[in-house]
Amino acid sequence: MKRLFLAFLFFVSVRPFLFAQDLKIAVAANAQFVMKAIQEDYFKSTGKRLEVIIGSSGKLTAQIMHGAPYDLLLSADMQFPEKLYQLGFALSKPKVYALGSLIICSHSLAVDNSNWPQRLLESSVHKIAVANASLAPYGRAAKETLSRLNLLKKVESKLVYGESIAQVNSYIMTGAVQFGFTTEALVIAFRNKAKFYWTRIDPQLYAPIKQGMVLLKYAERHQIEAQRFYHYLLSEEAQHIFEKYGYRISTNN
Repeated sequence: MKRLFLAFLFFVSVRPFLFAQDLKIAVAANAQFVMKAIQEDYFKSTGKRLEVIIGSSGKLTAQIMHGAPYDLLLSADMQFPEKLYQLGFALSKPKVYALGSLIICSHSLAVDNSNWPQRLLESSVHKIAVANASLAPYGRAAKETLSRLNLLKKVESKLVYGESIAQVNSYIMTGAVQFGFTTEALVIAFRNKAKFYWTRIDPQLYAPIKQGMVLLKYAERHQIEAQRFYHYLLSEEAQHIFEKYGYRISTNN
């Protein structure tokens, strides 16, 4: 009986750990590379692992609205987190965690800051990858850029749409397209593994890509840990990691 009692006490003491679940973090596809570094740093400092779900901001938002058990959403904009907050799916107002940097990139064709608009018009360029603007804010920024330069109608027949930046990146890396509009994090993540030709798009050509995060209602189940990670993302350590991957830091929300 004594052994059974001790076994019972042991089970009761470890039960929370046995059944504890990792935080589920829904992350916009543009941030999938930086999130790997974030996960590693967070584990080193806390010993806690994170389960990361990657997708377009719009698709992840739809999943949350249909009951997906995510604790936090890291969107590529403020629009989708704000929508979740207004509809009652979030615990607090969204907050900007980084500013995105749009680039144009090729796996095979040279490009620079001055010639990229002309390159898109060349007859040898048949396909240009852009993320779906209704689901992915980087796609919205790309189309806004093309429109401001009076290029959208001229290259419309060449545009190949990806559901998310992840799909655009796949098109670029496999050579399925000559050019693609994507995030700077791609070339930084693969700088020692693949050769890219790329240049930053002038930020004046598109509305600032304010990437917003929001604590979701599901996080009430383990709010202390969710709050801990939420505040970590705004820490100097995490912000430095975002900067290393090409993101800019904003103190304004």
